[in-house]
Amino acid sequence: MVAGMWIIAFYLLGTVAGKEVCYPRLGCFTDDPPWSGIPGRLLTGLPDNPEDMNITFSLYTRETGNNSQLISAINCSTIQNSHFSSRRNTTFIIHGFGSTGKEGWVVEMCLLLLEVENINCIAVDWKEGAKGTYISAVNNLRVIGAEIAYTIKILKKVSRCSPHDIHLIGHSLGAHTAGEAGRRTPGIRRITGLDPAGPCFEGTPPEVRLDPSDANFVDIIHTNAAHFPAVGFGIHNTTGHLDFYPNGGTVMRGCTDLHPDMKQSEFEAIIADATVFGGCHHSRSHEYYFKSILYPTGFCGYPCKKYDSFDLGDCFPCPKEGCPMMGHYADRFPAKLERINQKYFLNTGADPPFAAWRQKVLIQLSGAKKTKGNIKLVFHDAEGNTKTYEIASGDLSEDQVYVKYLDVEINPQKTTQIEFLWDKTLFTLLWARLGAETVNITHGDGHRSTLCGRGTVTYGVPQLLTPC
Repeated sequence: MVAGMWIIAFYLLGTVAGKEVCYPRLGCFTDDPPWSGIPGRLLTGLPDNPEDMNITFSLYTRETGNNSQLISAINCSTIQNSHFSSRRNTTFIIHGFGSTGKEGWVVEMCLLLLEVENINCIAVDWKEGAKGTYISAVNNLRVIGAEIAYTIKILKKVSRCSPHDIHLIGHSLGAHTAGEAGRRTPGIRRITGLDPAGPCFEGTPPEVRLDPSDANFVDIIHTNAAHFPAVGFGIHNTTGHLDFYPNGGTVMRGCTDLHPDMKQSEFEAIIADATVFGGCHHSRSHEYYFKSILYPTGFCGYPCKKYDSFDLGDCFPCPKEGCPMMGHYADRFPAKLERINQKYFLNTGADPPFAAWRQKVLIQLSGAKKTKGNIKLVFHDAEGNTKTYEIASGDLSEDQVYVKYLDVEINPQKTTQIEFLWDKTLFTLLWARLGAETVNITHGDGHRSTLCGRGTVTYGVPQLLTPC
């Protein structure tokens, strides 16, 4: 059955005959190993002609507003006559399979970045090269990467733009495209891989995929990693200096479109379907990055060997060197270059803006010595937002300390009040009263705060917590 599926996949995806193809400005491309003929890349081949892909570079600056200017390395006057400035940093944003750089998240990302930074933002569009089969897009990204590298070369020549001022952001196949551009351009300041594609890249040699040597700093956000038994569209292995695995890196909170029981043979049969690659989990990577621009402290990653340990609280709070922020501000982490393949875990909210702040909560009760029910904390901010989190349920006793790790979706710096709340079960005495004797909260940076409830309340009545 599996062999049959491979035969079907072969005819669905196709391959390109030949050993080498050469294109002006970009050089030659071969289908020799490791580009083809190795495990995981048996069906890959040669890229298409760049002229057939209609590759465009749209420049957004604060001067262009919501509009853009097309620039071309082939026609240098388009750069000279544009608002591109070497006095600013430059960011390239690169879409993936079945997507576009003319609209949608790529353009929205450029416009948001310009609100917080005065940069040159270049949206790369290779829609024509990314709309065929997945395998053809895998082949074509080598040409796109070469075109980006050539454009950087011309920008350096025309405007003295330095690779040290360039940041490449790529999603899925766009992440490996950024890696190809970085491999060809020594000194790139930063590459951000947004859920780099897994099929045809997992376990391959570094020259084939994005890896830490492609830029001075490489950070990765994994949101749909293919981690057995689940099947995903992203790469699972670490492939940067800092690799972030929000919610474990495979299944994202708030998404419902993943089928973790999908068989590998079924995945191979549908891999040519572009619509599959627009899944919620896979797209969360660029959504998280987008929101990280707006919430600089809302995506703190904790160093840990595995997600299960992190989720249990084993890797909390941050070590003495601190923790990096996943997303836009990852490069502010002082220890980012101490080693490669550093794993960081965090949990996010299920809905936008996705930001969450991890806290360790310890509650000592007062009131009824023994009762049944559940206890909660309610967080409020100045904008009227509230979030309720259950701490414990079942048998409740004032002799026990209740511990819970929370990923609170209210910024601690904007929290105006915290309330204790409890609900009784069907058989709880109507006159029972409970209160929070003390609530100790440890934050991610290690600092602690202690709150007291002062007295008791009946069920369903919130008790305001104040500093002890």
